[in-house]
Amino acid sequence: MEYINTKNWLVRPAQLDEAIIQQAAAMIKKGGLVAFPTETVYGLGANGLDRKAVAAIYCAKGRPSDNPLILHVADTSMVKDLSRNLPDKASLLMRKFWPGPLTLVVPKAKHIPVEVTGGLDTVAVRMPDHPVALALIRASGLPIAAPSANQSGRPSPTKAEHVQADLQGRIDAILDGGPAGLGLESTVLDLTSKVPVILRPGGVTYEELKEVLGDVIIDPSVLGKKLPKDQVPRSPGMKYRHYAPTSPVILFEGEPHKIKTAITERAQALLAQGKKVGILATEEQAQGYPPQAKILKLGTRENPTTAAASLFSRLREFDQLHVDVILVEGIATTGIGLAIMNRLRRAAVEKFEC
Repeated sequence: MEYINTKNWLVRPAQLDEAIIQQAAAMIKKGGLVAFPTETVYGLGANGLDRKAVAAIYCAKGRPSDNPLILHVADTSMVKDLSRNLPDKASLLMRKFWPGPLTLVVPKAKHIPVEVTGGLDTVAVRMPDHPVALALIRASGLPIAAPSANQSGRPSPTKAEHVQADLQGRIDAILDGGPAGLGLESTVLDLTSKVPVILRPGGVTYEELKEVLGDVIIDPSVLGKKLPKDQVPRSPGMKYRHYAPTSPVILFEGEPHKIKTAITERAQALLAQGKKVGILATEEQAQGYPPQAKILKLGTRENPTTAAASLFSRLREFDQLHVDVILVEGIATTGIGLAIMNRLRRAAVEKFEC
């Protein structure tokens, strides 16, 4: 594709530069692509009502066209224009969790471009909890379609430099608002069935949703079941390999001490073959692995939000270390751990139960 002179603007979330926001919004209104920070990861934004602009997102990312996008709004009133029949549960969830890392899948309005929905009769919407994102949406006066601002399949970007590494020269501008907070994408919840279905776990946990809604189902794809090749995914992150660094990821799940034993044995065998090995370990178990391996700490098992915040950055760090393979410790799938393990299972080329 043609090289674009990407503008890089530093923005302070606590003290926004209105001139920069207005320039970025003008790009959106003209059909351009602008990367911006949210509380989850950086998003690649375009006018969600402009078919050509939305198509440009897929081109810039190299994203499969049947992988639907999320429309980002600045207030709940915008949602009413995007859905032809907003489910009753949507209002309850918006009051409880918005702005925040929860995406709702609802019946789409007729004017929503097919490029946004991946050919589905539903649309995914959310209100981000970040001053830069909200200011950009308000200034543009449009719902902004925005997947993560990275090359398709790569680890999602949690810093502006990650966006620059993947998309510099392919998009119009990057708003650098500092590191994203949560570090994982939003939870995607389908409200079009009788019982709401989690299509992608994220910042709002299954336990939190169950407390509010009572009945909630976790889609089998979240737990690792593959979608049929001819089935259109109902949410980002359901069908294709995602979140993967350049080096192959091997994931080990089970009891922590068994995981450490298995990774140690695999690392020793690979090192003996002359391979450069990376190990992504929890704080509790990082000591005692073969010293020749490149060891990065993921966070703590006791507080998995630390693992969520560092996961994608750590995977990108292994690329810079040029390791041949990455061995990763799995964690428990309770709370935010379900989202962390969903991302790791999507990234892995091999998985072992210890």
